[in-house]
Amino acid sequence: MTGVAGDRLVDGYSLVVFDLDGVIYLIDRPIPGAVEAVGRLHADGRAVAYATNNASRRSSEVADLLTGMGVPAEPAEVLTSAAAAAELLRDRFPAGAPVLVVGAEALRAEIRAVGLTPVARADESPVAVVQGYGPQVGWVDLAEASVAIRAGATWIATNTDRTLPSGRGPLPGNGSLVAALRHALDRAPDVVVGKPEPALFATAARRAGQGRTLVVGDRLDTDIEGARRAGLDSLLVLTGVSDVPELLAAPEARRPTYVAEDLAGLFDPAAVVAVPGKPELAGWSAALVDDAVELGGAGRPLDALAALCAAAWSGEAVSRVRPVTPEAERALEALGLPA
Repeated sequence: MTGVAGDRLVDGYSLVVFDLDGVIYLIDRPIPGAVEAVGRLHADGRAVAYATNNASRRSSEVADLLTGMGVPAEPAEVLTSAAAAAELLRDRFPAGAPVLVVGAEALRAEIRAVGLTPVARADESPVAVVQGYGPQVGWVDLAEASVAIRAGATWIATNTDRTLPSGRGPLPGNGSLVAALRHALDRAPDVVVGKPEPALFATAARRAGQGRTLVVGDRLDTDIEGARRAGLDSLLVLTGVSDVPELLAAPEARRPTYVAEDLAGLFDPAAVVAVPGKPELAGWSAALVDDAVELGGAGRPLDALAALCAAAWSGEAVSRVRPVTPEAERALEALGLPA
């Protein structure tokens, strides 16, 4: 295993916190190997948690969904941005206070569960607007929210993910709808609850006590940045939104500790790599030349990726990667990098 201490990556951690969409499942289908990976963690007696920005399902619903896929899960193991937003509002406003909900029924249910009153119209005098992803959210919902916020309601966004993964590629996420309202109001939300804010991961990490926590995610802009803000190690898996070109262009705040193709990297030393590696690594040589990274040599594609990260992250504005050997050309193709 190149650049990772120990026999298996997972052996260095007492708690593994997973993102869901793009890591465990894609919409409602398990990603190949995910069920088996979580099963191995349970068999090892290792603590597991799930942290998701998706505010369209309650913790109990997510647990039921996972269990139905063959991943036994308890509601207490699931941390959602909807539940976190509801708890924040509960702590700020008196019981029964009206809150205008823009989102799915799950978000309304979380607001009810903490003793607040979900409403749908600005003329119901809401003290706050809470905005989360919901597939039926439309212009009328945004219009009511706009009126309420202009009248003085506190604006809470469960998350600001620009996109969400799907079988047809990335689709507009809650962040895109928040951006529309932000543009209309010419202001940002008062509070954003979900990743990359560190609250969900920090809550999960407290469960590990003195042990170390590893965050596993598919998005640099939420999972990985959120882990870094919480002071936790992270594993980027390439089964969801972020890809290798995005990784090479990532600013420091969004750089993971490790990269793997999928969750096999938790257990297989050959399936994970620490990043950045060194520019000269395991038969590869990567160098920053003007605005491009040149890759030469031969070896495993993952080792090439670690070398590429070392070179790309040493400079700025890397626009392309150039192979200088046939083996490098094949490695770039395997990594999804156009030559």
